[in-house]
Amino acid sequence: MFRLRKSQAAMEFLMTYGWAILVVLVAIGALAYFGVLSPDRFLPAKCQLPAGISCTDFKVVASGAEEGVTVFLRNGLGFDMTGVNIAIGTCTSPVAQTIKNGGTATFKAIICGLTSDTRFSESLNVSYTNAVSGISHVVSGQIIGRVE
Repeated sequence: MFRLRKSQAAMEFLMTYGWAILVVLVAIGALAYFGVLSPDRFLPAKCQLPAGISCTDFKVVASGAEEGVTVFLRNGLGFDMTGVNIAIGTCTSPVAQTIKNGGTATFKAIICGLTSDTRFSESLNVSYTNAVSGISHVVSGQIIGRVE
């Protein structure tokens, strides 16, 4: 008789907490289904390039007069850069520029097929020529952000 009461108490304990855990799992599932727990919402926007060239700011716009990707670069290599051009994914900026040592420049790349309020993640390639030696270089980085 005593043994039956123990098993009944154990079963009631498991059923009570089992229902509570089931309710919590259903709530988490509903939040994930509706996108509240989407990791894309919590990822920070970033623009990374190797040391010497810094991407200090960028903006990704899907439509309107500013459509495309605008990137603001700073030269910290110790020499002037000539013929500087960027390529973001498959699109490039149409105009090459010169960036003096310590100077900055803004580049605009027109990207095809951007959809607003989506995640944007593309490679960023900066090609330039060392003004002192005349040697051409290409450095790679990454842009991650949200399309406005």
